[in-house]
Amino acid sequence: MKTVYIGSSDFSLAVLSAAAPLLSPALVVSRAPAAKGRGRHLAPTPLAAGARELGLAVLEPLRLSDAAEQIDAVAPELIVLCAYGGMVREPLLSRYEILNVHPSLLPRWRGAAPIERAIMAGDKQTGVSLMRLVAELDAGPVCSVAAVTIEPDDDFASLSARLAGLAGALVPQALAGPRRYLDQDAAGVTYAEKLTAADRELDPGRPAAELERRVRALHPHLGARLPGGLGVSAARVSDRPTAAGALAAHGGRLYYGATPGTLELLVVQPPGKRAMEAAAYLRGHAL
Repeated sequence: MKTVYIGSSDFSLAVLSAAAPLLSPALVVSRAPAAKGRGRHLAPTPLAAGARELGLAVLEPLRLSDAAEQIDAVAPELIVLCAYGGMVREPLLSRYEILNVHPSLLPRWRGAAPIERAIMAGDKQTGVSLMRLVAELDAGPVCSVAAVTIEPDDDFASLSARLAGLAGALVPQALAGPRRYLDQDAAGVTYAEKLTAADRELDPGRPAAELERRVRALHPHLGARLPGGLGVSAARVSDRPTAAGALAAHGGRLYYGATPGTLELLVVQPPGKRAMEAAAYLRGHAL
């Protein structure tokens, strides 16, 4: 089947790699290079860079609509969309069957950050849904679903890797067909809102178990932090009493009080410095 693959992120590249060679698109479309790093040099998206390494033809338009003519020239039987990070508008939306790879069990966690929100919420499972793209956000009918358990130690990196592998198996099956689409249950809709700076903060007014999930959900791509700016890369719930909002040290261990409960900070990162184990941090910082 002749396909076009549209995406941008590390996740979209992982799905493409996992689905190869059964998914071998005639064209890959990604977002335009963006300025990154201290030098603000233009860099391609992870998908664009990885697709070129796979020997695939790549387009990087400023707007997806700018690539409509090249997509038409390919005449795809199906477009596969995965973590593109932008809106798909007409004429592409109605001209082609567009299969969207979404890392959640739709209709739960429509939106921008489904993996992070599932971990934050303490969901026991999540998965991958393949749906037909429509104008409304992640509301299209679904043709394929597969679930995975969210393990107690899962962070964003480990869970997204498993979901990408799962999607890599589902997509070729969907390409082979037949694709039978079923409407989503409107009663089960929840939204995974885009992450903001406020989502990174470990609020001492929240339960320790919730803060521990937040640390895992944001590691390693964004990172959680205390209100004073100390980054937290790994943590666990502790039974050691600590006042809410207080940092306390005991026996070379670092604790942070929540409401209720206490979070033991295992790996921290002072602003502008590298991440380090809590014991190393305490040797250079008196509390």
